[in-house]
Amino acid sequence: MPGFAFLEANMADYYSPIVIPEIIPNADMTKLELLLLSHMFDADSDGDATYFHSWQGPLDLIWIDRAELIAALDAASSSDSQTRGYVAEKLKNATSDDDTIDLDMSGMSWEVILQDIVRRSAKLRYITVTTAFMCSKMRADGFGGMALFITADAIKGCSTTEFLSDCLADIAGQEGR
Repeated sequence: MPGFAFLEANMADYYSPIVIPEIIPNADMTKLELLLLSHMFDADSDGDATYFHSWQGPLDLIWIDRAELIAALDAASSSDSQTRGYVAEKLKNATSDDDTIDLDMSGMSWEVILQDIVRRSAKLRYITVTTAFMCSKMRADGFGGMALFITADAIKGCSTTEFLSDCLADIAGQEGR
């Protein structure tokens, strides 16, 4: 079918590579947070700390060994992590005979997990996150990026689109004088 070949040839893949430049001390994370983030991102151990990144973007749906998840959940019982309650609720709804849990993390953003880590950390005052938006085709909507600045009190972000809009507003304001 000629129309199908045209569609297939014009299909594009979108990617959002992401890096968290701060290497996060493992002692600043609960076992649950480390486990979840290590499944949502690629995680490279750096001694007593972990570097998180992903070539395609963080995952919302992750598969975790049930016993490992329960142990991490129990170890986090005394923490003030917002993640614990969310995961406990999801675990209650999981099929009891599955050795692996498919955990939908779309209701608990990784940004909130990182903010909880900053709140408790004696070393980290902030965590930064840089994301690129890329496309396998040269499409106008397929490129850009954003940066996040996560502190104990706020999660701030700015995309390249917002930056360019601000620049255009500045020009428009100068021309209006």
